[in-house]
Amino acid sequence: MATFVQQLINGVAWGSVYALIALGYTMVYGVLRMINFAHGDVVMVGAMFGLWLAGLCGAVAGPEFTGSFTAFLIVLPVSMAFCALVGIAIEQLAYRPLRRSPRIAVLITAIGVSFLLEYGGQAVLGATPRAFPRLVGGTTWTFFEQTTVLEDGSMHFSSLVISSIDLIIVSVSLALMLALQFIVFGTKIGKAMRAVAFSHDAARLMGINVDRIITFTFGLGSALAAAAGVLLAIKVQSAEPLMGLMPGLKAFVAAVLGGIGNIPGAVVGGLVLGVAETMVAGYLSSTYKDAIAFVVLILILLFKPSGLFGTPQVEKV
Repeated sequence: MATFVQQLINGVAWGSVYALIALGYTMVYGVLRMINFAHGDVVMVGAMFGLWLAGLCGAVAGPEFTGSFTAFLIVLPVSMAFCALVGIAIEQLAYRPLRRSPRIAVLITAIGVSFLLEYGGQAVLGATPRAFPRLVGGTTWTFFEQTTVLEDGSMHFSSLVISSIDLIIVSVSLALMLALQFIVFGTKIGKAMRAVAFSHDAARLMGINVDRIITFTFGLGSALAAAAGVLLAIKVQSAEPLMGLMPGLKAFVAAVLGGIGNIPGAVVGGLVLGVAETMVAGYLSSTYKDAIAFVVLILILLFKPSGLFGTPQVEKV
């Protein structure tokens, strides 16, 4: 039982990171009906910028806790603001000129921007992973320690371990998700985002600046990706130019699982995927940990292409 609860806790922490990234995918798809495959690499940009900013704050990477919570409170929002500008620049320079082009052109451009960020980052920063400082303490609490004697006489020790880092990841992710929910459903610009997601032409007729709303959506999604990048780097204690590739793909699967374009669905999809991943790693083998995301993608496309919370779209012929 302790093993199950432990994997559940680990899965919620990883799922919270996937959910933050998935929200960016689902928001952009909601307002523009496109998949921004460069979104996962914005996660890397946030982590690498956070690494540089942490150094300015005096946090040093190492086995001991050398940062401070004040440094974390500086690194997280500033990295989010920086990546919001990066997301806005990507939208205006790469995607806006293709607004009326075929979707395949936008898709190829998104993949090109992804490669530009990945290998441009390698050219500038190098391919070697860099140690990320512990901006928050690595305190752990141990519960339900139990010793079991197996049939062969060996002893098996089990306990439930909760890390302060996991608690901070879940807490920050939850706060950002609630803030996004408030922006989308409780503010004037959120109402405009929902109008643009419904129909660009109808939104224009109501006096909404569609281009401005799309730009805001890209910036907001990129800010959430930066937060995910910083939290992910703190958890794994490293950052490198390709670190956003696999989490970005998994977050895309989470968005599809929840129903792409649906904000609560992206959150649920991220949590479900994170828990499934850790359960597979804990009970089967860590070798299959990355594969489970793509198994889930195949299954959801086969049996419920609209996702758990998505609504099937009817096309007239």
